[in-house]
Amino acid sequence: MASWQEFETQAPELAKAARRLMDTYTHKVLATLRKDGSPRVSGIETSFKHGELWTGSMSRAVKAADLRRDPRMAIHVTSRDPDQADPSSWEGDLKLSGRAVEITDAEVLASFGPLEADSHLFRIELTEVAWTRVQGNEIVIAAWREGVGEREFRRT
Repeated sequence: MASWQEFETQAPELAKAARRLMDTYTHKVLATLRKDGSPRVSGIETSFKHGELWTGSMSRAVKAADLRRDPRMAIHVTSRDPDQADPSSWEGDLKLSGRAVEITDAEVLASFGPLEADSHLFRIELTEVAWTRVQGNEIVIAAWREGVGEREFRRT
């Protein structure tokens, strides 16, 4: 698994685009796995600190229970719809996969300021990142995968 900083080092242009989308759109969708293995989606917010990507959860939230039981997750960041006359104006969407590691270290928690009692803090470790957008008449997917590196796919 890679930290956000490691991803930035390995795929700087993709990381720059991903960071821009993540900073622009506050609300994201988190996919987790329920106890029975079925998917669950939840709204989340993320932040960047210490070269890492973070998310949190209120006490007793089901998404936190999911992540504590099985840390595998995916995050989806959407953007505004494009101008219908210019599909290339679409910023695209971003998908990240990996795992969420719960952090209980008091010093790290304190660096985030006062947190609600019994809330959860998770550091996101990445295995994949994909940014899908339109250029001209092509769908362009810039993708990074841990151990593989960065690739680009184009489809008409």
